[in-house]
Amino acid sequence: MKKITMIKMQGCPYCAKATEAIEELRAEQPAYAGIEVEIIDENEQPELAKAYAQDYYYVPSLFIEGRKVYEAQPGDTYDTIKAAVASAFEEAK
Repeated sequence: MKKITMIKMQGCPYCAKATEAIEELRAEQPAYAGIEVEIIDENEQPELAKAYAQDYYYVPSLFIEGRKVYEAQPGDTYDTIKAAVASAFEEAK
């Protein structure tokens, strides 16, 4: 299994939706529970986020093995974010 890395920011409503989607999908799909999701807070861990800085502008952004697989866009709905998280889980399996 591959690790998913999520870049987020405290107080970001889209990041909260992504975190909720991760939890919901893990409850729905037991196979996802074994997939590691590293969460990097851009403000609290700038040194870790810096490694991804050239590859994203908006948060949350999801990466698998350093490759961006999703970057939220203003206006993304919960369903859009959940579908992107599900796609990342499937790719990471």
